[in-house]
Amino acid sequence: MPSSPGQSGRPPIFSTARGSQPGAFGPVDWALLAGIAFIWGSSYLLIDIGLEALSPAVVTWVRVTLGFLVMAALPATRRPVDRADWRRITVLALVWTSFPFLLSPISQQHIDSALAGMINSLIPIFAATIAMVFLRTLPGIRQVSGLLLGLVGAISLGLPAASESPAAAWGVSLAVVAAAFYGLGLNLAVPLQQRYGGPAVMTRVLGISSVAIAPFAIAGLGDSAWEAGPVAGVTVLGLVNTGVGFLVMVMFAGGVGPTRGGVAIYFLPIVAILLGTVFRSEIVLPIQWIGTAVVLFGAWLTSRRES
Repeated sequence: MPSSPGQSGRPPIFSTARGSQPGAFGPVDWALLAGIAFIWGSSYLLIDIGLEALSPAVVTWVRVTLGFLVMAALPATRRPVDRADWRRITVLALVWTSFPFLLSPISQQHIDSALAGMINSLIPIFAATIAMVFLRTLPGIRQVSGLLLGLVGAISLGLPAASESPAAAWGVSLAVVAAAFYGLGLNLAVPLQQRYGGPAVMTRVLGISSVAIAPFAIAGLGDSAWEAGPVAGVTVLGLVNTGVGFLVMVMFAGGVGPTRGGVAIYFLPIVAILLGTVFRSEIVLPIQWIGTAVVLFGAWLTSRRES
């Protein structure tokens, strides 16, 4: 049961929790993981399409607002939340959706969609590191090995493209900062999801983000043109990739924990690379394919039973 606002045992805002299912991934876990990989892996392509006519802030605001409307339609979102937890939800909204959602399209003005997906392979590394601090513990040997392999693979994926130009390096830097925010948000979401459920948490998170991003979107209206293709891309980005995607991710992380929940991000580069290559004619180097294989093996190790 959630503690009442007046109880002193309530955890601090910057805290996390272990997953409710520490065993090896089951069929439901793998299904959720696959759904996250495809939904979020296609986000970079949709952002690229949206940026053809819309400013980054407008892309972000439309995304979170439509995602909020999807979540608000679910009956489970009406579950009441303790007043004391509103601060935690507000912080989660800022670090998991507001800041990184703004940074991502800005970074993609300088890097292609495949590279953006590659860089987000770093999210599990940030998530695991932050979880170690919050939980004051270390993952098991298999999890550590998997995370390190994931880091090596992510570097192999992103470094060649990042070294091409200062603009690309700036875009990579922004994407890395966004990945760090995602890793923090993944940790903060776990105890809230376990207390109230994914729909109730994410509806409030997206609603707060919509309000927080609105001033930036208004400022970006002058740089935007409401063309059919970009608007359609951002609409899908909001309804499916944000509304449905975050619900699935919160459910997944609440079950397997923040460290292993971040493993879903390892699969995003595969989807991002395939879509970027097919639909945007983006170039993928051989070392990046090797890095993808390393990332996948790291993901498999990380999914093993926690010690």
